[in-house]
Amino acid sequence: MLTAMTETLKVLIIEDDPDVALGCEQALQLEGIATECAGSAEQARRRLGRDFRGVVVSDIRLPKMDGMAFLREMLALDPELPVVLITGHGDVTMAVQAMKDGAYDFIQKPFPPECLVEVVRRALAKRRLVLEVRDLGRQRQQRALGDSTDVDTAAGMKKGGDA
Repeated sequence: MLTAMTETLKVLIIEDDPDVALGCEQALQLEGIATECAGSAEQARRRLGRDFRGVVVSDIRLPKMDGMAFLREMLALDPELPVVLITGHGDVTMAVQAMKDGAYDFIQKPFPPECLVEVVRRALAKRRLVLEVRDLGRQRQQRALGDSTDVDTAAGMKKGGDA
């Protein structure tokens, strides 16, 4: 069975303001969306990998690292990872640049909880499809390797039987 279909996807919220992080977390959890929080890019980095089972919601202003730089780092790790950027200090130029750099979406603070929930639901649906395709590809590759191993084994047994 596909792990992406059976495993609950989650949202990693990267926000250094505890009140904003809690607000985001509660809005998503009230809608049945699993979340976890990180207060910095360093904390988040330890939880992310190429096949991270979820999406990222990140503030642009983070301690020690700009959110735009972190966006580029995350997308270098996994170009198909949906990253939603949030900021209270943005403008149209920043939003356009974030989208050009690969952000899934850009939300200006303060925002209504429904806005975050809607964007995150779309991002999770996209992520689920990406992970399912990857899982299918891996299964196909494993079957192909298994088939060639079975053929090699059968050929070896046949040769051994002829001797």
